[in-house]
Parts: sequence; structure tokens; C-alpha cells
Amino acid sequence: MTARSGESSLEYLQRKLCSVYPDLCPLFSIEFADGVLMVPRSVLHKAAEDLKEIGFERFGFVTAVDHGDDFELVYRLQSGTFGVGLFLKTEVPRCEAVMESLTDLWPAAGWQEREVYDMFGIEFRDHPDLRRILLPEDWVGYPLRKDYKDDSVIPRPDYI
Repeated sequence: MTARSGESSLEYLQRKLCSVYPDLCPLFSIEFADGVLMVPRSVLHKAAEDLKEIGFERFGFVTAVDHGDDFELVYRLQSGTFGVGLFLKTEVPRCEAVMESLTDLWPAAGWQEREVYDMFGIEFRDHPDLRRILLPEDWVGYPLRKDYKDDSVIPRPDYI
């Protein structure tokens, strides 16, 4: 697939992504040069692989958001070719907090997946070195989970 005459790189990118993910196309937005693509976790690795193949060569970061019953993993990918960034998101159930690692696509994901593991307890299958990175190995619990309890921490009022 190539760019059409008069088509901007963003229009081409949106058309390309819609051809790869026709069912998800209505959910995809790339309006302000930052797209958001929400995919089921079962296809996240394939989606990341496809995005790398079409020009998202830079892995920015991965983080997680605890929504109570589930987590949302948020990946930031960037394309020098298109001059845009993209947020790739997926939901991970708390009761099955396991995700496939993206280190085979972007080795830079290694450190950040370890941080998400350390702070949220989300495991990354096939990670080459999944162990705590910020806390001691014998630390109990995952401090960025909403259900984390520690008697030495002063509770914050729940006003947000």
C-alpha cells in the first residue's frame, strides 16, 4: 500500500491501519497527530508487530493504569516515517495479570516491562529477565495497585 496523490502521511497511516484492522477502524483516531489504538490483549503482540512493520520503529514506553477489576496497559510508539506517535492500549484482567512481552520487537521494552511488573505485578510472558527493578527482590506486594496495603504509608484521601 502506497500513499495516494495528495494524501498526507497521516491520512495514509490511518488508511493503512484501517486496512490492517478493519474491525477496529471505527475505534481508531489519529486526529491530533497522536493516535490511540485499543486492541484486545489476545492480539496486542500482533498489532505491535504490524505497527513496527509499517513504520513505528521507536518504542517510547509502557505503563499501566489500575482500574480496580482490570489494568490498562498503555504503550507509546513513535514513527519517524510518519512523524507521529501512537498510544497502543489493551485491558488486562486483574485475575489474570499476564501479557506477552514486546522485547522481541523492541529490546528497549525490557526495562519498562520490568518496572510495570515491579509496581503493578503484571507478568510479561517470554521476557528475558523478568525480576524486580526498583524494589528489593523480597518486597511483598505491588505499590501502584489500588489494593496495596502498607502500614508505613499514610493513606491519601480518596478525593480524585
